[in-house]
Amino acid sequence: MKKVVVVGCGNVGMAYINNLVNTNGLVNEITLIDINRDKILGEAMDLNHASVVFNTNIKIIAGEYKDCFNADIVVIAAGLNQEKGETRLHLIKRNKTIIETIVDEVMASGFNGIFLVATNPVDIMTYIVKEKSGLPVSKVIGTGTLLDTERLKYLLSQKIKINTENIHAYVVGEHGDSSFVVWSKSTVGMVPILNTVSVEDLDAIENEVRQLAYKIISYKDYTSYGVAMCMLKITKAILSDQNLVLNVSSYVDGIYIGMPSVIGKDGVKGTMKINFNEEETEKFEKSKKVIKDAINSLEE
Repeated sequence: MKKVVVVGCGNVGMAYINNLVNTNGLVNEITLIDINRDKILGEAMDLNHASVVFNTNIKIIAGEYKDCFNADIVVIAAGLNQEKGETRLHLIKRNKTIIETIVDEVMASGFNGIFLVATNPVDIMTYIVKEKSGLPVSKVIGTGTLLDTERLKYLLSQKIKINTENIHAYVVGEHGDSSFVVWSKSTVGMVPILNTVSVEDLDAIENEVRQLAYKIISYKDYTSYGVAMCMLKITKAILSDQNLVLNVSSYVDGIYIGMPSVIGKDGVKGTMKINFNEEETEKFEKSKKVIKDAINSLEE
């Protein structure tokens, strides 16, 4: 039996759960946990009725932390949202206590599965989960720059009129303003993207990727569908042991940071070693420093 527990059933959590319900056969049980007990009671009832439409035969329950003990994955989507005009880093101290409390409760159940963290700032929150849980670094994963990468592929596809499946480009680093695209290793098919798109257009696309979350928040106050689909992609890679390379927050040089990593049933099976050029190396070191400084600020 494959079981996923979702802690935090707000906009992101529920978008993810709805996606999970529609993946017939991937999971047998979904447990909802939220500070608002009435909400998850209603959500569980509603989702159980919806699952009948596609005969998914998934058990969906409003649960408690004790139900985490036999879960394959505990997804953390709880926490305060980014407000208009805020960066993700503004959320650090506000969400730290929430995440620490959740991890303590989950681990008290005897949980020994994989944590998937979506709460922002995701690199720092994933680090906190690792520290509090005591689990191996391979079993604590953040959503990282996966959504940034998917946004990048979308924008490139719109620009060059090529299907996203044939675009191989990655956003790495912090899931935030210091992220960057590894243009030196990016290709369309087997053709270097630098031979296909002008540097000026690539710079504009890279900047737009960084700004998209702010733009969506300015319109609808939060983001949800994109990150929820990325969470589902990571979940599938774990539960189906796909050995899929995804840009998640994985453990590198003592921190969690967005890097292409191999994801399978045991979590992160390995992180790719990218041969950055000189400019990219400088950007990567800067991004690591942003994360390290943020972690150090929590101890002040």
